[in-house]
Amino acid sequence: MNLQELQQFLLWCLGFNYLLLLVWSGLLIFAHDWVYRLHTQMFMLSVETFDAIHYAGLALYKIAIIFFNLIPLLVIWLMF
Repeated sequence: MNLQELQQFLLWCLGFNYLLLLVWSGLLIFAHDWVYRLHTQMFMLSVETFDAIHYAGLALYKIAIIFFNLIPLLVIWLMF
């Protein structure tokens, strides 16, 4: 795999991961009660705990996207 292919791969991964992040955020914003009811069928969670877990998950996922997709992509772009 050459750098051009790696650049395209990272760009597609970045787009897909940000789309997934937006869908997850959108579900929590627009369908919070439905998602909460879905999770409380499996786990006994308060609303505050549910929100804290999802907020932390979103933050960690965003940091992982930046660390594993965006930074390597920027390094490859700066190499050219």
